[in-house]
Amino acid sequence: MSKLKAPFPYAGGKSTVAAQVWERLGNTPNYVEPFFGSGAVLLSRPHSPKDETVNDADGLLCNVWRSIQYTPMEVAQHATYPVNECDLHARHLWLCGQRESITSRLMADPDFYDAKAAGWWIWGACSWIGSGWCSGTGKWINKNGVFSERDKESVEVGGLRQLPHLRNNGGGINSVHCQGEGVSYQLPHLGDSGRGPNRPTVNVEDWFNALFSRLKRTRVACGDWSRVMGESVTIKHGLTAVFLDPPYQDGEHSFGYAGGGNVFEEAWSWALDNGDNPLLRIALCGYTDGRIAPEGWEVFKWKSQGGYSGQGDGQGRVNSKRETIWFSPHCLKLSQGLFGGES
Repeated sequence: MSKLKAPFPYAGGKSTVAAQVWERLGNTPNYVEPFFGSGAVLLSRPHSPKDETVNDADGLLCNVWRSIQYTPMEVAQHATYPVNECDLHARHLWLCGQRESITSRLMADPDFYDAKAAGWWIWGACSWIGSGWCSGTGKWINKNGVFSERDKESVEVGGLRQLPHLRNNGGGINSVHCQGEGVSYQLPHLGDSGRGPNRPTVNVEDWFNALFSRLKRTRVACGDWSRVMGESVTIKHGLTAVFLDPPYQDGEHSFGYAGGGNVFEEAWSWALDNGDNPLLRIALCGYTDGRIAPEGWEVFKWKSQGGYSGQGDGQGRVNSKRETIWFSPHCLKLSQGLFGGES
């Protein structure tokens, strides 16, 4: 199958090592990914999909995938919009304010989707520089229809404004914060001719239709990751590959995740508790920190490339050398080949 990519950038995506992951997971009849994000690994699957279940805690992101499954052209229409700084901030605040209601409706109605919110989220993710897109933690809010700084007592979700660093005629852009009077400004992404997801060589309609075709049988859940880890979703469907890419430990990543906390440790415990099950092939992503996996696990170390978190001399560059994937004992060995060992 041809390799697809999400129509938006995503910090921490694993497209670089997707091939190595599939070499070890193989063509299992069932696949589960509880921290879906941009879906880089699933979209890189080299064989035809069978049973697939994915999940993410972010309702706005889940709405993107469900909307593409239902109406890819409408999503594409809303995503291919000219870069405009005023629209970027206005839509950002609107999306942050919609997260709770969209998530609730996704959970209550299996047919619900919001194509406009999906397209705007994609457009904004492509226009935004660095972290903070739709985090809701910024100090700027919509106050009586005016873009205003949050009052100390305000509990409204807010947005960020930060000034990007432009160099090489807009080709190399780093995210930097201007610290004047505690205010930071965010401009739209001005690289790649400022076209958001619409690159000169890409037919957006074909791209979204391809995603629609690829994902039409994929089940998308929204909520806590553990909800899709029970036997009814995993081994009840036979041999199951599980790809775990949880938010890494708090304080160890250079970009903002929705979540964090102890999620990585919870995923680590689940992986070790279930690693000996012959019906499970588990891949767990994280940063090497001196921990030792049980005997029989393969430790695969790799170096991430590119992305804003890897630029400069900050934490992102340090972390790029710590990337690790732990593969459970029943994963394929390289000598078995890509399709070896399937039942």
